[in-house]
Amino acid sequence: MSFECRMGCGACCIAPSISSPIPGMPAGKPAGVRCVHLDEENLCELFGSPDRPAVCSEFTAEPGACGSSRTEALTILRIMEQQTSNDV
Repeated sequence: MSFECRMGCGACCIAPSISSPIPGMPAGKPAGVRCVHLDEENLCELFGSPDRPAVCSEFTAEPGACGSSRTEALTILRIMEQQTSNDV
């Protein structure tokens, strides 16, 4: 089954934490914080750039993570983040 990334969603740039450095965010990005490279249209300014973190480049949009809407994607990714977080 083919699944296309929902343009203008940006949930994957908000909900999860990113532990690797990002230009402008040298300590990475905490969960729930909007990446500084997510523009006003919710598009990644680093898309296709070698500066884009590997974790971002390796993320694949799929129904299990993205649901059927941006709101559902934010919820699913927040739950996934909580389930995999080292914070107790």
